[in-house]
Amino acid sequence: MADLQDEPHFVGIGAEHLPAPPLPAVPTAVPGALDRAAALLSVHPVADGCNTLVRTLRRSPHHDIGTPDAGVDTDIPRLRAGGVGAQFWSLLAPPDGRDVLGGPDGAADTDRIVSDTLEQIDVALTLVRGYPDSLLLGLTADDMADARNRGRIASFLGPVPGRTLTDSLGALRAFHALGVRLLAPAGAAWAQDGLTAFGHEVVREANRLAVLLDLTDCPPETACQVAGSSKAPVIISNTGAAALNPHPGNVTDEVLLALRAANGLAMVTFDPARTGDSLHAVADHVDHVRAVAGPHAVGLGAAFGSEPGRPRPAGLTDPAGYPKLIAELLERGWPETDLALLTWGNAQRVVRDAEFTSRAAQHRRPSP
Repeated sequence: MADLQDEPHFVGIGAEHLPAPPLPAVPTAVPGALDRAAALLSVHPVADGCNTLVRTLRRSPHHDIGTPDAGVDTDIPRLRAGGVGAQFWSLLAPPDGRDVLGGPDGAADTDRIVSDTLEQIDVALTLVRGYPDSLLLGLTADDMADARNRGRIASFLGPVPGRTLTDSLGALRAFHALGVRLLAPAGAAWAQDGLTAFGHEVVREANRLAVLLDLTDCPPETACQVAGSSKAPVIISNTGAAALNPHPGNVTDEVLLALRAANGLAMVTFDPARTGDSLHAVADHVDHVRAVAGPHAVGLGAAFGSEPGRPRPAGLTDPAGYPKLIAELLERGWPETDLALLTWGNAQRVVRDAEFTSRAAQHRRPSP
């Protein structure tokens, strides 16, 4: 199997000018879309931008994800069946205004938010350590390639909430030391109505540390400003196209164009409130993001990891459904080069480019 550590990377080049990376040979398959999808995923697995299993496990630590478990929609057998090769484990509080332990989010002070985040990091690290034959902690793009080549799932920690950062960057440096590689500005005082002076400092420090900025749920103006200010690519780890569904969490075409200019990445969710209740509807959103942002700026961030009862699109009820989505895109005429970018190449590229930006920034601005 080819080693993706040697794949080319591009920094500061418009996405429309990027050459397609060379593809390893896809195993020969019978001429059916689902078989072709499975063959492609065996070489270019899914790098999923969002899974909320960590907060589910914090509430229900008895779950064993090594075996199929009807009590949660994510486990290792289903991740493997879906061809998932890298996973970003979200460390955010639930979006319903309540923290992980059930208290009102609005009543939590900064210390409580930080302590909750630290506890989620601990759960995530325990999860990765508990399944060494299946999961490998992801800190770099090389870790992604290493995990894939060893049959593991690269596990990246984050995002953590930007609200944990107030007047000091110390928390961000501490999170990085613990293995966190994504930060979400949404809801932070320094990124509500555009970036404050401190917000610009956060962006610079995140660039220096190779911590990706996840703009999910940021207002369009803030998202465009951060995308333009960051020297490293930014991502939106789970979203849909606002042009198809004006959900407040979906990304506008303006932001998609800003991501395209910044070599960023928008990862399409499987949340039916955002992208519809069918596999076909989700594919429509993937198509739209690719059309507007370009094939180098589209990825997948399903937001699995919840307990039973959360609605899911038909055919995409858990990670094992990924081959069906890839088969649908094949039937729509997607070339395998674009599918390889969608599933794996784009995610690895933004992680690697963040590392190159970090090395350049550390040369100019040594560690404090």
